[in-house]
Amino acid sequence: MTAAGCEPIRIGAERTAGNPSRSDPVVSMRGIRKSFGSVEVLHGIDFEVLPGEVHVIAGENGAGKSTLIKILSGAYSHFTGRLLVCGLPRRFARPSEAVEAGIATIHQELSLVPSMSVADNLFLGWEVTGRFGQVDFGLQETEAARVLQEMGLDCSPHQLVSELPISCQQSLEIARALTRDASVFILDEPTSALNEHEVESLFGRIRELRSENRSIVYITHKMEEIYQLADRITVLRDGNLAGTAAADDLPPAELVRWMVGRDVTPVGGDEPPHSGAGGIALEVEDLCIAHSVVKERSVVEGVSFALRSGEILGLAGLQGSGKSEVLHALFGALGRRATGRVRLFGEPYAAKSPQESVEQGVVLLTNDRKSMGLAPDLSVTHSVSLASLSRFCGHGGWIRREQEGQAVQALTREFRLRAPSEEAPVRTLSGGNQQKVYLARCLLPQPRVLLLDEPTRGIDIGAKADIYELMRAWVGEGIAILLITSEMEELLTLSERILVMRSGRIVAELPRSTASKDSVLAAAMGASVDEEQR
Repeated sequence: MTAAGCEPIRIGAERTAGNPSRSDPVVSMRGIRKSFGSVEVLHGIDFEVLPGEVHVIAGENGAGKSTLIKILSGAYSHFTGRLLVCGLPRRFARPSEAVEAGIATIHQELSLVPSMSVADNLFLGWEVTGRFGQVDFGLQETEAARVLQEMGLDCSPHQLVSELPISCQQSLEIARALTRDASVFILDEPTSALNEHEVESLFGRIRELRSENRSIVYITHKMEEIYQLADRITVLRDGNLAGTAAADDLPPAELVRWMVGRDVTPVGGDEPPHSGAGGIALEVEDLCIAHSVVKERSVVEGVSFALRSGEILGLAGLQGSGKSEVLHALFGALGRRATGRVRLFGEPYAAKSPQESVEQGVVLLTNDRKSMGLAPDLSVTHSVSLASLSRFCGHGGWIRREQEGQAVQALTREFRLRAPSEEAPVRTLSGGNQQKVYLARCLLPQPRVLLLDEPTRGIDIGAKADIYELMRAWVGEGIAILLITSEMEELLTLSERILVMRSGRIVAELPRSTASKDSVLAAAMGASVDEEQR
C-alpha cells in the first residue's frame, strides 16, 4: 500500500494471462496530468495496455478513472504527458479520431439516441452506404438483426430505443462498441444495469476478443468481475497512481486498501437495527399497472404487500418482471395506468404526481439517473435541493439561499461527496458522486418511505460501505425502505424480507433467515420454491 503521491507499487507487471510473453504496449500513457481550471485531477499517471490482455482500472469514485479513459478515447484533448497508440504519439482532438485509431469506448452513461431505431443507433457514425453515398437502410437492418442475435438481445432492429428497458439499452450500447473493428476496447461500468445472463454473455464476448489478441480496458466497482476478468489491475487514488499488479498477485483485501487507503467493513456488517418491528408504513392491495402501449395488457397484476417502518423490504425479479414499475406507480409517476388500493400510515394514499408523493413523504430514486434523475447542468446545491425548495422559501416565494446551502452541505458531508465545491455542475462529477448527489436529493425532503431502485449503481467499494451504513441509520430512525438491487449479495444482506416477482406478480416471499441466491433465482425463473417460503 502506498500513500497518495508516493512511488506507486508494481507487482507482476511483466506478466499477463492473455499474453504470457512481454510485448510492446498497444497503449502507453506516461506522466499524464489533467486539470479543470486551477484544480489538477490527474497527477502524472503512468498506464499501459498490452496486446491480448484485460487491464482493469480500479479506484474510488473521483479517483480519476473516467478522466484517464476520456483522454485515451479523445473526449479530453487538453492534458500534459505522452500518449502512444501502437507506438505512435497521439493526441486526439475528438472521439472520432480515437475510433479511427482503433479505440472503441463504452462510457458509463448511455449515448444512444432514444428517438432513433435500434439499427440506426448501431450504425450511428459509420453508416452503411451505397454506390452514390446514400444510406443502405435495408442492409443495415439485416446486419443489425445478425448482431442482435449474436449478442442475445431480445429486440427488433425497427424498435425505437426509447421503448427498450434500461438493461437492453445498455446491452445495445455494448453491442455497438463491440461490433467495431478496434484493437482496444474501453468498457466503463458496462454491467451496471445488466442481469446475470446478460453479464455472462458480455464476459464471453470479452474472452473472445482477448483470444483474438484485442485489448480490453475495463472499469468496474464489482470485486467479483475484477477477479473473473483481469489479467492486470491498475489502481488510482485521489488522482495518483497507487500501483499496478498482476491480478493473481493482488488479493482482494490488499486491492481495497490500495483503493481507499483503509480497511473497509464487508457488505454484511452488522444486522439491520430493526426487524420489521415498526407499524405498517405502506400497505399495497391489488396493484395493477397497464402496459404503456397495449392498454389491454398488464405489466403488473394483483400485487399486494405491506412495508413496515424501520424495515428494508427487497423486491427481486428478472428484467420485465414489473418490479421497477411498482416503485414508479407508488411514486405517482404512472398516472391512471396504475390502479389498486394503497394506504400510507393507515390513511388512503393516491399520489397523482411525483410532487404529491414527495409532499406526503414518499420519495423514489430511479435506476436511470441520466434521463430521469439528475439535472446535469445544475450545481450540486441546486440539484440536491430541487425536490425540497418549499423548505427554503421565504416571504414572497424567495429562496433562502443561505439556509439551502447549509442544509445541502450537511448532507453532502454525510455522504462523503467528492466535488470541487457545492457550486460545481453535477456533470463535472464522477458517475459515483453523481449517484451520491441523487441520493442526497432523496433524503433532503426527510421522507418516511424510500423507494430505492439500484441505489449503489456505479458506487465504489468504499462508498458502498458508507451507503450501507446510512441505510441502516435511516431504518433505525424509522424510515421504511423498498429496495431493488441487481447485486444479489446486497439484496440478501440488507433485506429483512424479499418479495420475488415474475411476469408482473409476486410469486414468493422469502424471509432473511432462509433466503439464498438459489431460492431467489428459482422463484424469479419459475422453478419450484418450498411451500413454507411462499
